[in-house]
Amino acid sequence: MDSQRTLNLKTEVSARPAVHRKKKKASSTAAEWVKKIVLLMASAVTAFPFLWMILSALKTKEEIMDVSAFFPQNPQWQNFTEVIFQSPIVRYIGNSLYVSVITVAIQLVTGAMITYAIVFMHFRGRKALFAIIMGTYMLPTAATYIPSYIILANMNLLNTYTGLIISSAVSIFGIFLLRQAFMQVPTGLIEAARIDGAGHWKTLWKIVMPMTKSSFITFGLMSFITCYNNYMWPSLITDDTRLSLVSQGLRQFFIEGGAYGTNWSLVMAGSAVIVIPLLVLFAFTQKWFINGIGGDTGMKG
Repeated sequence: MDSQRTLNLKTEVSARPAVHRKKKKASSTAAEWVKKIVLLMASAVTAFPFLWMILSALKTKEEIMDVSAFFPQNPQWQNFTEVIFQSPIVRYIGNSLYVSVITVAIQLVTGAMITYAIVFMHFRGRKALFAIIMGTYMLPTAATYIPSYIILANMNLLNTYTGLIISSAVSIFGIFLLRQAFMQVPTGLIEAARIDGAGHWKTLWKIVMPMTKSSFITFGLMSFITCYNNYMWPSLITDDTRLSLVSQGLRQFFIEGGAYGTNWSLVMAGSAVIVIPLLVLFAFTQKWFINGIGGDTGMKG
């Protein structure tokens, strides 16, 4: 009897960890399902405006005004062909790509140089300089329009791509983002490069930049989206419709008639076409973009 009781006790004790593991596994599975459901709902909410834009582009003007019809009865694919082949929207996309690519390239160079000086070069007033730079980030963008306009007017750069590009040659957000990444680079590597005879320029682009590539790509992608979608500042300094960017062109050719006279089907089709370059760019850079947001520089401790 005692031996049987002892055997039952041992069996019960040995079964407890298995039961605990099953409960833990079930709890973990439930948590995973909750997480997936939350992410799925967030994704649906995020993707809904884009889906609504595509569906609206396939509707007639009357169907768009009918709030009870979510799907088009007969998809109007000709709306896309009309926007692409019978409007200047493609030229506006080219203008935006041209300005955005050059602006982002300049911002990457200037941001990297300023950040390298602040992080790795020792000089008096280094911290004060960074504080002043970040202080300018607190200024409303609209507060800089008038002085920037006057400067460009004095330089005869109004209504030119040159004025539009050089007025956005430095990104304060980019400097802050790159500084956070540069501070994770081991100082020993920089000192070793200097001992080997590498100058500041070579150290920046051969050592620091490859180690912080994710942050550079994140900075470039976010800056590109900002430049590509910019509307207010380009509208102030450019009057020639041939120089218009996508946001200006979309308004000039599709929305100028007023809300009641606008063909919203073409507006939605044009908006969908405008978004395509951004989607393609993000598709190719999403891995580095996520790493850059997470602060991953590719370095292990």
